Order: sequence, then structure tokens, then C-alpha cells
Amino acid sequence: MEKNDFHKRAAGALASVLAGLLLSFPALAAPLPDELVPVGEAVGITVKTQGVLVSELSEFDADGTALAPARDAGLLPGDVITRVDGVEIVSAEDLAQVLDSAAGDVTVVFDRDGETRQTALTPYRDGEGAYLGVWVRDSLSGIGTVTYYDPDTGVFGALGHPISDSATGITVPVREGSILDAQITGVVKSRAGSPGQLGGSFDFSSVLGTIGKNCQCGIFGTLSCDLDVTAPIPAAPSGDVKPGPAAIISDASGERREYAVEITRVYRGADTGRDMMLRVTDPDLLALTGGIVQGMSGSPIIQDGKLIGAVTHVLIGSPEKGYGVFLENMLRSV
Repeated sequence: MEKNDFHKRAAGALASVLAGLLLSFPALAAPLPDELVPVGEAVGITVKTQGVLVSELSEFDADGTALAPARDAGLLPGDVITRVDGVEIVSAEDLAQVLDSAAGDVTVVFDRDGETRQTALTPYRDGEGAYLGVWVRDSLSGIGTVTYYDPDTGVFGALGHPISDSATGITVPVREGSILDAQITGVVKSRAGSPGQLGGSFDFSSVLGTIGKNCQCGIFGTLSCDLDVTAPIPAAPSGDVKPGPAAIISDASGERREYAVEITRVYRGADTGRDMMLRVTDPDLLALTGGIVQGMSGSPIIQDGKLIGAVTHVLIGSPEKGYGVFLENMLRSV
């Protein structure tokens, strides 16, 4: 088994979500840039949706009364509600207000698998409000690691995998989002069957950059300030990646440094974000984290002095092992 190591934390009374289309930012050219800055610093990540994501469908209320209008109308977990009775929905609060003001049936417009659909349903009403019988998410925040930035354009890449809804597993495009200055406050070590995580705190007023895209190979955006971490190094094409010694950069200890790893397998043409398998060999990192923990996704992978990719997933049964994505695939997915 594998686990996406981006640590999700609910935000707001109705939990968290992602959806919508993104901010624009400078695109990286088709040829790989000659050099990029490997970062390896954990940041706070916060995103908001365009629409609200249906995470779960209710069947009964607290009294056992049938409460399933959304289910009866054909809505499914993973659907993104964008309009109700012609009113744009961008938050759970919007949804509640529109339902409360509606007198009868409502028309719900939603996206499913890239297709826009609509359905009519009758909300359940009681003395406190009107309900569709759904749990929705409209924001998300957590800790992840920045992989690189381009000093010429300010474009950054992070995570190496998409931000996905924990309940449905779907990749959710974001309406807006930011990366924030963060401090690592502790580590829960990974053990076989139980992936650990980085503990951290971040300041919502300390914005380092804006998120412009959430896709298979990570999140991408533009910095609003320089990350003064190190000098640029060569960016390697996927053909340069080979089994053998390598290193990852992480600030899991609270201080940014390199840790030794071994690339054990390289997968060509997989197009899954799992382009290589690696094993942590550094005794310091094993003692600190037990291997790979949630929050380390996005940690840059260095081989032969070149930036080759990012850590993406941990193997739950063997947390000293995990997967990485090629840098080339990150850059070309933007």
C-alpha cells in the first residue's frame, strides 16, 4: 500500500475542498531550463475552491428520518457543485444561504469527470434550515515541501503529486491558493503500517507565493519573494536518471540539509507520478523520521549534482522506501 504524504487538515465548519480553475503564471518552455534552485523547505499550503466538493452523502438525520435528497437526485461523492438556482457557489456558506432562501425545489449544477451536469431536487427542511444531505469541502490547508524554483521566472513546483480529496481520491483544481512560511515543530516517525508526519505551524499572513495549478505531478505557481536557500544546479532530463546513490533535501530536522538515498528502480513511460523507487539509507534521517513521512513530499532528489525529481509517496509497509517523480515530468505538466 502507498499513502499520499501530504498532511490534510480540515478548514472551516464543513471541512475542506478543492475545485476550480487556476491563476495564470509564466509557463516553462518546452526545453528543460539549464538550471533550477533545489529548495527542500516545508511550507504551509492553503487552497480554496471554485464550487464545493461533495465528499459524502447522508442517508439519515439524527432522528433516523430519511435525509437523502442529493443521493435520490443522483449526486455522487466527487461531484463539484458550482451553481444552485443560477447562483454561483464558491463556498459551503454560499450553498447554505441559497438553500435557506429557496422555497421549493432547486436546480443544482455540478461538474463530474470534466462534464457539466444538472439535476433538480427537493431539499430537506427543518426549523433550522434546508439541507441537500451532503458533506461538502471548500478549503484545505497542510504542510508540503517545495521542490524547485526558477530564478529567472519565479515559477516554483512542489509536492510532486496532486492535492486530492481524502474521501473521494479525486484531484481537485484550485480556485486560488498560497504557499506560506512554515516552521517544523516536530516529527511523528513512520513505522511499518503507520506513516508518520511532519508537525508544523504557519502564518496565513506570511505568503511566499501563489498556487496556479494542481495536477498529477504537483502544484505550481509563482513566488512573491526570493527563497534564499542555495545556488541553482543543473536540471536533468529523465534519461539521466539511473539506479544508484542519490540524495534528497529536507528540513525535517528544522534545518535544511541533504540525506543519502538509493534509487533502486527507474520506470520509463509510466506517467503515474511514480517514476522511480528510492530507499532512504541515511542513518540520521532514519533515526529522525523512520524514512519518509507525510509533509516530505516534494523533497528534491539530487543525483550526480543534478536535480532529477521529487519525493512523492511512502510505502506504508516499508516507510524507508517510497516513490519519486521525474523533474522533467513536473516541468512538462505545467
